[in-house]
Amino acid sequence: MTQALLVVNAGSSSIKFKLYSVNGDDLDLVMGGALDGIGSQPRLKVKDHAGTILVEHDYAVAEISTTEQAQTAIADWLTPHIKDYVIIGIGHRVVHGGSVYSRPVLVDDQVMATLETFIPLAPLHQLGNLDPIRVLRQRRPDLPQVACFDTAFHFGHPELSDRFALPRSLYDEGVRRYGFHGLSYEYVHAALRDIAPDTAHGRVIIAHLGSGASVCCLHEGKSIETTMGFTALDGLPMGTRSGTLDPGVVLHLIEQKGMKPAEVGTMLYKQSGLLGLSGISNDVRALLASDRPEAKMAIDFFCLRVAQAMASLSVTIYGLDGLVFTAGIGENAPEVRARVIEHLRWSGLALDPAANEAPAPSHQRQGNKGRRIDGKESRVPIFVIPTDEERMIGLHTLRLLRQLKHHS
Repeated sequence: MTQALLVVNAGSSSIKFKLYSVNGDDLDLVMGGALDGIGSQPRLKVKDHAGTILVEHDYAVAEISTTEQAQTAIADWLTPHIKDYVIIGIGHRVVHGGSVYSRPVLVDDQVMATLETFIPLAPLHQLGNLDPIRVLRQRRPDLPQVACFDTAFHFGHPELSDRFALPRSLYDEGVRRYGFHGLSYEYVHAALRDIAPDTAHGRVIIAHLGSGASVCCLHEGKSIETTMGFTALDGLPMGTRSGTLDPGVVLHLIEQKGMKPAEVGTMLYKQSGLLGLSGISNDVRALLASDRPEAKMAIDFFCLRVAQAMASLSVTIYGLDGLVFTAGIGENAPEVRARVIEHLRWSGLALDPAANEAPAPSHQRQGNKGRRIDGKESRVPIFVIPTDEERMIGLHTLRLLRQLKHHS
């Protein structure tokens, strides 16, 4: 029977998963899917490697109101459909590894206890990441599970990129800039090495633009600085998250408006960003399709902040040798890419309009390393590279399991 790995990428309202067969040191996609709308409109949808739909199933809200219930439903569906494979392990995306974990780790009771202490640092994500691990540990205690961290890629930042201008005692307690989206940045940079190795070795900025959004600058393949900091609330405005905010606003909301900390947290995480700016939607597609001025303002605000972040990070790495767009908005919204680059034309960046407007490749992204979209006059190359966090998790999981087997 064929060896295979299961990868689970859980969020607060959805769980994505992929099954890969092991092919030497590489992985081949077998199937992938998601259970979205947890607690609102739960739906399971799974496709095979060729994009053929294997199942589309709606659940009652009461059936799937928690991530634990969602993972149980996924496991129930998967069990009869993976009988031709021997599952050798499960890899999980875990947003926060704190200052403890700089690389993937095999999950045990102690690891779980430590990861639970990071829930306050990523309240929108961490608990959802850990729930499927609990379910699968109970269901298949024999299977090794590996936690792969979004913070790990940024581990070891230069001190200037790591600190806030706060009392040193807080830094010693763990109040520092961790950075996120690391699994995406790691995958995208590896893809860039394949298609443009000279560029990848130099000074590169990658913009991960999705419902969660951040920008990262790299030099020689290492993360130097990124816009997200202590939590995934920092940096760019996002779908429903505020991004960078004058801390005095938080004090004002609590002291003058009488809001409780939990109410402020709900506002900053779930009612702000593009949704708050527009009052219409957190979805860039809906905003681009709208003719309302509030929608245009929200998109303009987002694009300006992305361009500002790129310019700022280029100062950190003393220049720029390549720029990459990735994630849902970065891959699929040419108008956003064009508006961002327009803000940066002064720096010598320019797009090829036809290349930028070309349709994105098929969603089945295995083997798709991306494309160039810069114009002939552009000072540096500009790329669109599809990210694949699940594949990165799978590769990390395979390597760690083989290392552990080698040393056992």
